[in-house]
Amino acid sequence: MPDATPAALGSPDLRVAGPRAFAVSRGAAPPPAALAGAVAAIGNFDGVHLGHRAVIGRAEALARSLGRPACVLTFEPHPRAYFRPGEPLFSLTPEPVKLALLDHFGLDGAIVVPFDAALAATSAHDFLADLLVGRLGLSGVVAGYDFHFGHDREGTPAFLLEHGRALGLAVEIVERLALQGGPVSSTAVRRALQEGDVEQAARLLGYRWVVRSTVQHGDKRGRTLGYPTANLRMTPGFGLRHGIYAVRIALDGVVHDGVASYGRRPTFDDGAPLLEVHLFDFSGDLYGGTADVEFAAWIRGEEKFASADALIARMDQDSAEARAALARAQDVPAPSVLPLRP
Repeated sequence: MPDATPAALGSPDLRVAGPRAFAVSRGAAPPPAALAGAVAAIGNFDGVHLGHRAVIGRAEALARSLGRPACVLTFEPHPRAYFRPGEPLFSLTPEPVKLALLDHFGLDGAIVVPFDAALAATSAHDFLADLLVGRLGLSGVVAGYDFHFGHDREGTPAFLLEHGRALGLAVEIVERLALQGGPVSSTAVRRALQEGDVEQAARLLGYRWVVRSTVQHGDKRGRTLGYPTANLRMTPGFGLRHGIYAVRIALDGVVHDGVASYGRRPTFDDGAPLLEVHLFDFSGDLYGGTADVEFAAWIRGEEKFASADALIARMDQDSAEARAALARAQDVPAPSVLPLRP
């Protein structure tokens, strides 16, 4: 189980996308010419963390050796959401963010396969022969040590190696990656975020965690307190610990520093959880825009204050602490990915 070092990850840690096109193919139809005969890193890739990037890096290396494009083959919705529809999943990177990250890290594209009843009933052999080889026309696949596929998860990494190669696929399996002795996994990232430890999440991800949403109209209370905010609703199952965070927010390709509150606003209405972001040194209309919010540091937990004045005093302190945390950007354990392409 190698440690998550640059050597273990293969290709450079972060590669900002240039003017090249990032091709996205949806469904089981033959992919576009840009992804014809591609080598695919295959999996759910929720979070696109360092372990995922080890798989992706191996796929890129294999693609280069074969003279083929490199892509990710992923599934929407997440299989867990399909099999457990009553249990909202804390998705680290819903599809738009996942695709933006894969673009940012330099892949040629992604194939998004719907996870539905037909796919769930497909045998492991048919998954390889009919989908990967027959319809998608892949030349190679790279998967992680724990990847399973096919009806009742009958397809194992060993099955993939044996039967994939028999079908003419180049196949590689990547062993588990560790960071400071612990496994790098989506579960570990979720656990860190549920504890508010966005810096540990960044260590596991290899970048500072980002969420994307549309700025909505709120009750304008922040404006009356001297702290106007961009209000963003999160997806069901969103599991970030309630509290105050130092953040950066990207709007229309421009990145701003700020401080964010995620929670129920107990001083006023104790309502549905909401992410409220105050941008430092900014004035303008944000409503209706798409925002990417990057979490840099934890400031404190959610509190209820006896008065608006007490809340304002604490917000002044929070803002000062957030500015200080953001000024220490070189000390944050992982780099920024902002701004991401839409």
